[in-house]
Amino acid sequence: MRPDMIVLKNGRVIDPASGVDGPRTVLIENGRIAAIQDPALPAPPGATEIDCAGRWIVPGLIDLHVHLREPGEEYKETVATGVRAAVAGGFTAVVSMPNTRPVIDNAHLVRFVLDKAKEAGLARVHPAGAVTMGQKGEQLAEYGDMKAAGAVALTDDGRPVMDAGVMRRALEYARAFDLPIMVHEEDLRLAAGACMHEGEVSMRLGLKGFPAAAEDVMVLRDVELAALTGGRLHIGHLSTAGAVRAVREAKRRGLRVTAEATPHHFTLTDEAVATYDTNAKMCPPLRSQEHVEAVLEGLADGTIDAIATDHAPHSSVEKDVEFERAANGIVGLETAVPLTLALVRRGILSEKRAIELLSTGPARCFGLPGGTLAAGSPADVTVIDPAVEWTVEPASFESKGRNTPFGGWKVQGRAVLTLVEGRIVFGGERSSR
Repeated sequence: MRPDMIVLKNGRVIDPASGVDGPRTVLIENGRIAAIQDPALPAPPGATEIDCAGRWIVPGLIDLHVHLREPGEEYKETVATGVRAAVAGGFTAVVSMPNTRPVIDNAHLVRFVLDKAKEAGLARVHPAGAVTMGQKGEQLAEYGDMKAAGAVALTDDGRPVMDAGVMRRALEYARAFDLPIMVHEEDLRLAAGACMHEGEVSMRLGLKGFPAAAEDVMVLRDVELAALTGGRLHIGHLSTAGAVRAVREAKRRGLRVTAEATPHHFTLTDEAVATYDTNAKMCPPLRSQEHVEAVLEGLADGTIDAIATDHAPHSSVEKDVEFERAANGIVGLETAVPLTLALVRRGILSEKRAIELLSTGPARCFGLPGGTLAAGSPADVTVIDPAVEWTVEPASFESKGRNTPFGGWKVQGRAVLTLVEGRIVFGGERSSR
């Protein structure tokens, strides 16, 4: 037997990076992709063969926006439980957010997260460091030290950098280390006291609204600062039509601007808040239909580079309260695949584009390993059954978080096998010798 060699056979290989789409056999050897070959060719003697009939073999999915809550809020999630949720959802790599307690604004804490991920031994974890010390929006953190320790991006996610001067210096300083800055775009003055999108639904419910303009003006500001500095800007959880327009124009101008959108922002509208369900409370908030349609257009036409979950687990302590007082955020790692494939069935995305948004695109945004099945690349692979139907049951999540508005939904498509560096970390049935 060859325990160092795995053969994925009888599946449809979709690799946007290399343009492969069709029946192929994937050979994995010593943790790397050895070859993608004609399915008629025999497998090497002694290899472990896995039957992928009726399934897609794709580059390992990558999530650029995940809250693992460790250190400091382990009752909500830990690195270990977060990566279990990741591989169950088909994600071979995640970028962890730094708004922990304490904030990950130094090399020591970057290494702490990496050590926890190594202990877990499942998905890759790429830590993001904070833009400013303590995420206070004032003093820049030590970007060089954090990059040397393993940070792949910088963000004060959860809070915007309100001071334009600080943001300019951050983009200039980060450029020296070729680090992208991910931004949470919210004008705190325009959105003060808001708990949902400002519009007809908020008026009907009597809740303070977050106007789309509070996101738009910050995106426009930061696009111009990216133009001024030449820095790498990544718009996190983009949710408005104005933000889509601004990113589209930035790309037309050749600026180093990328963007992500979440499954909840392209699946739900602010009507989901009508029952005061705190699982539908997030920041940026669920928007009205015209904004959802703009996000969908941006996903389809290439304006938006990646689908990211903004996986944000909370306990019942934060969610089982009045809507205005509830914490923002939902879990998303284990529901991203079916929600994305719903766009394929609706004709909004092609299969190739959906996989690109979940793998190749995220890898390109931050320069991460993976996102391809090319020979010699790390054997981070996800096998998806696009036809399987299942019901979302939050109680069965691998994540500690149960806070999802999709509980009870009947969905289609899910990851059935996840490999990281050629190791099976989730699934693995239908194998033969």
